Amino acid sequence: MIDWNAIPAEQREAWVLGATAAMGLAYGVLAQGSRFCFLRAVQAAFARTRHAPLRLFAVAMAAALLGSQWLSVAADVDLRQSLYAQSRVSWVMVALGGVLFGYGMALANACGARSLVLLGSGNLRSLVTLLCLAVGASATLTGVLAPLRIRLTEATPTPLAATTLPDLLAGLVSIPDAAARWGIVALLVAGLLGWAFTRRDRTTASDTSAASASSSPWRTLLPGVLIGLLVPLGWWITGRLGADDFEPVPLTSITFVAPVAQALQYLQLSTGVALGHGVVLCAGVLAGAWASALLRREFQWQGFTSAAQTGRSMAGGVLMGAGGVLALGCTIGQGLTGFSTLALSTYPALAGIVAGTWLAGRTTTHQGQ
Repeated sequence: MIDWNAIPAEQREAWVLGATAAMGLAYGVLAQGSRFCFLRAVQAAFARTRHAPLRLFAVAMAAALLGSQWLSVAADVDLRQSLYAQSRVSWVMVALGGVLFGYGMALANACGARSLVLLGSGNLRSLVTLLCLAVGASATLTGVLAPLRIRLTEATPTPLAATTLPDLLAGLVSIPDAAARWGIVALLVAGLLGWAFTRRDRTTASDTSAASASSSPWRTLLPGVLIGLLVPLGWWITGRLGADDFEPVPLTSITFVAPVAQALQYLQLSTGVALGHGVVLCAGVLAGAWASALLRREFQWQGFTSAAQTGRSMAGGVLMGAGGVLALGCTIGQGLTGFSTLALSTYPALAGIVAGTWLAGRTTTHQGQ
């Protein structure tokens, strides 16, 4: 058995980057083949047309939660050290960021993760969205909008006695931390899987593919399970494989707002910027989606059809970049990775993303991506 702690720092960094690239590659393949997309899931649920996309995401959430909580115990990875578990966070700004992200996602017809997958499939519209997302995120995180973000966040703080849902429950009802943790995990996983495996789309006699899917739920939901399990893999890569007392890798997993911004920065300043987790993750997703699209014969160059479509993609990208920074993550960063930590900041972020998507659906009409 490999003793990861005995690996020299230089080799450890190479292992971390290689494992991250493989994780991104797997995500790209799975997401491209399954059409994994939070936006489509929410839009279909609002329209009450199809539940399959949301079922896929629900299964991914359950797998990410169960796998991450098991890992935190089995491999001693403290998920409270992640970005999402903050003791002093502005729920107002997190929720507002979620609304901005959700609205921008609907304008661009794809979130950051889906845009990477679409770009790997030949969709050049997604390239514009990603570039604008990177600009919006950089401006909000460290650029011209950073001082305003900091002032607003400091003006609306929400000091928390607990950073995660189990900690909050254990403090309120005075029960052991383990009981609170696994009780909440059991309830959430049971609820998500119960809904995913009992909800069915209405089908007609001629819809043989849908009938087949209904008769074999595991076959259609398996990609969601595998995507969800990539989240604890990411925690293990950065929390165990990347653990170093002198140069530790920041504890993180799959997320795409800051990594897209980091990737653009690396393309411009690679001689002076170290190759990091986020850059390799994005490259892996692109490569995986490209390979999957080629193998499935779905690769096709696509561009804009109008100036209005270009404007929506640009505006959507900027809003997602800025909103994702405020919300501490995106549909994947908060919807899967943040959710897997049971951090309290995840819930206003996800509520804001859903609200922003709904608001965009009520106020805008445009063609799909």
